[in-house]
Amino acid sequence: MLIRTLAIKKDGTLLLDIPLQQLNDPQIKWYWVDFNAPSMEETSKLTDHFRFHPLAIEDCLHHLQRPKLDYYEGYQFLIIHALKGPHMKLEEVDLFVAENFLVSFHYANLEEIDCIWERIIQHPDLVQKGPVFLTYKLIDKLVDAYFPFAHRTEDQLNEIESKPRGSTTKALIDQIFQIRRDLSKLRRTVVPMSDLLYRVINSERFIQGKDQRVHFQHIYNHLIKLSYVIESSREVTSDIRDNYLSLNSYRMNTIMTTLTVISAIFIPLTFIVGVYGMNFEHMPELKWRYGYFMILGFMTIVGLGMLAWFKRKGWFNQQ
Repeated sequence: MLIRTLAIKKDGTLLLDIPLQQLNDPQIKWYWVDFNAPSMEETSKLTDHFRFHPLAIEDCLHHLQRPKLDYYEGYQFLIIHALKGPHMKLEEVDLFVAENFLVSFHYANLEEIDCIWERIIQHPDLVQKGPVFLTYKLIDKLVDAYFPFAHRTEDQLNEIESKPRGSTTKALIDQIFQIRRDLSKLRRTVVPMSDLLYRVINSERFIQGKDQRVHFQHIYNHLIKLSYVIESSREVTSDIRDNYLSLNSYRMNTIMTTLTVISAIFIPLTFIVGVYGMNFEHMPELKWRYGYFMILGFMTIVGLGMLAWFKRKGWFNQQ
């Protein structure tokens, strides 16, 4: 639970962790307040101190809203998404942006936001460009964190394609479907964020000046690139899945062909054995001295003849 503050005075001085009440000092040019995993008491500051619109506060309290941009009197409200951990847990980050302040609100501790915070402390010149530029840096950092997940799926697909054919089909299909689930999760994050950035770029109320538009266009281009990577990976997973299913089907057909040939050969042999296994009294072949050897020879000729016939028909060429 933490509310941290960062303020920039008109003379360029950087102030850290000052009380919320001092943020209204006329000497403060603009400030950033970060609500990091706030308690309910700390969350109430959104209403009591900042007096943000109840609908915006409601969106903050209801986790995992769709990324969006809303306009309120004196400020804009953005909902963006972050991905956290190896399982790509989706986290929401809410931003209140105005000319003289930036308020960020998130329940999860995010390394990307901490990184921007530390960078500002180490390079105070970054804060001279204002809250909108800082908003760009935050969104850009969060979007950059999407790329390792996309690259991870690409590496997994490359590893699958280079695996020897001894891998079991079931294990491979399970892995493919896990990758597709990860890609779907990533896609559900990237596409709404792309829609949000497209709206931000074309917003005259949010963006003031060509330079700001170029910055947000940079993020939008990254999201478009991610979309291409995701769709390409999804196509690869579909191709690998279909290829292995086809290979598995081919193997099954080969096995069934072999079993069919064996069964077809033994059908007439079984018939012959069945006839001479009836043991009727008046069966002349049963009392013939060479009857047993003649029947074995005949059965051999029948079996070899059927093998030759199947080979001539090309059944063995299908294996």
